[in-house]
Amino acid sequence: VNVARWGRSVYINIQKFVQFQLTVNVVALIINFVSACVSGSAPLTAVQLLWVNMIMDTLGALALATEPPNDGLMKRPPVGRGTSFITKAMWRNIIGQSIYQLIVLGVLNFYGKQLLGLSGSDATEVLDTVIFNAFVFCQVFNEINSRDIEKINIFVGMFDSWVFPGVVVCTVAFQVIIVEFLGAFASTVPLSWQLWLLCILLGSVSMLVAVVLKNPHMRFCFVADLDEPSEADKKQR
Repeated sequence: VNVARWGRSVYINIQKFVQFQLTVNVVALIINFVSACVSGSAPLTAVQLLWVNMIMDTLGALALATEPPNDGLMKRPPVGRGTSFITKAMWRNIIGQSIYQLIVLGVLNFYGKQLLGLSGSDATEVLDTVIFNAFVFCQVFNEINSRDIEKINIFVGMFDSWVFPGVVVCTVAFQVIIVEFLGAFASTVPLSWQLWLLCILLGSVSMLVAVVLKNPHMRFCFVADLDEPSEADKKQR
């Protein structure tokens, strides 16, 4: 029984990490590619992408892949050999979160100066820093969303282990250091508290997006299941 619990835990933890990783990759690739084609410059620099990859690969794997098993895992049906590793729920979360992040970053990239009232010689640097900061906080909150692929309450058992909250705190602390003190290295400039609050709020909205994506009664047509509802959905309805 213990072997089965840990086996299921490892399998689901890898699914969580893959969902988180694919979302980060899709958003970073599309926003840089589209911006480079339209304006000739990419909002995320190589150093910033390196930091994002550290969040995604090292810290993300440490946070999501080390969560211990819980008793609810034994209530799940076994996974068949022919079952796709990336489930429909994972695709729903990846596509939904990617669309939200791309909309936010796209609006900031092309209309950010007018919306935020930025002017002066450093307006472009401030806007690029806001885009980078908002992108990172989107990943921080999406990492929390990825703790559970299907359930809305993602805070259950979050503090049973110090690893996940420790990784989140370290990520935010390093992000503050990079933005405020490592400008020459990371191509950033210090931000006002209003812009910091804006970035955090934009990132936190991804948790509301996750509620919509995970709730079968609130899904939009582009993320709706096309086949018969699962037994869990039938019971909930």
